[in-house]
Amino acid sequence: MFKYDEGVLKAQLLELIRLAATDLPKDVVDSIKAAQQNEPPDSAAHNVFGMLLKNVELARNESIPICQDTGTNIYLVHIPEGISMRKLTALILESTSEAVDKSYLRPNAVDSITGKNSGNNIGEGQPFIHFEEWDNDFIEFNLMLKGGGCENVSTQYKLPDVGLDAGRDLDGVYKVIVDAVNEAQGLGCAPGILGIGIGGDRTSSHQTAKNQLFRKLPDTNSNPELAQLETKLLINLNKLGVGPMGFGGKTTVLGVKMGAMHRLPASFFVSVSYMCWAYRRHSMIVKAGGEVSYD
Repeated sequence: MFKYDEGVLKAQLLELIRLAATDLPKDVVDSIKAAQQNEPPDSAAHNVFGMLLKNVELARNESIPICQDTGTNIYLVHIPEGISMRKLTALILESTSEAVDKSYLRPNAVDSITGKNSGNNIGEGQPFIHFEEWDNDFIEFNLMLKGGGCENVSTQYKLPDVGLDAGRDLDGVYKVIVDAVNEAQGLGCAPGILGIGIGGDRTSSHQTAKNQLFRKLPDTNSNPELAQLETKLLINLNKLGVGPMGFGGKTTVLGVKMGAMHRLPASFFVSVSYMCWAYRRHSMIVKAGGEVSYD
């Protein structure tokens, strides 16, 4: 039976939140640095990337949020058989409230009916926690902080789309994704990272899209057709000229990550989960006995 100390795990979860909010992952920082080097010196794009990198360094050194909008806290948690999801949820909520007290998180949970902020980043559906059981003998917590600006330019299409001449195939998928990024322009705090969900129903399609954002930028899709399409989109979307924050430039997106689900014959959804340049995600593995590692 997998056992853990609740007090220790709560502290470990608080550290995971701190890392997610204040320490941009290495693969993201490396991608931003490479994008800056690809722009002419003293160009608007080059200077914007320089400011982003200064922001990243300051946030890491001072343990302060990279962005004032610490976003929706999205958890993907893998657990061994027999672990209580209810107890882990309670620890996540306690850690979330403490993270607000320490200013790692902003109070971001607003009651949609009353308009009242809960004050501790906790409310109905906040944070969002999805559990999956697996055969490994350790717990993996994946946390992503997704801001409101990039969520506002996320979208969903249903194919066929006559206006875009997009049919029910990967060419149609390609066309609607290009349209989504072109419509977003600099909104959503470009350069963006795209999580794409193909198929499913309206809900599972969006969830598949968001789950893609837990992947690292340098990885390769296990599906050869999707891997090819990811590469094609990354190249061609960066020819749009939108650039960082819409100032123009050679980098409009830092990555494209795609996943697909089976669908009903009557439906073909394509969901685009747009992530901002502040691609805040970290993971934590907790082994029996409390040994922990962060990534």
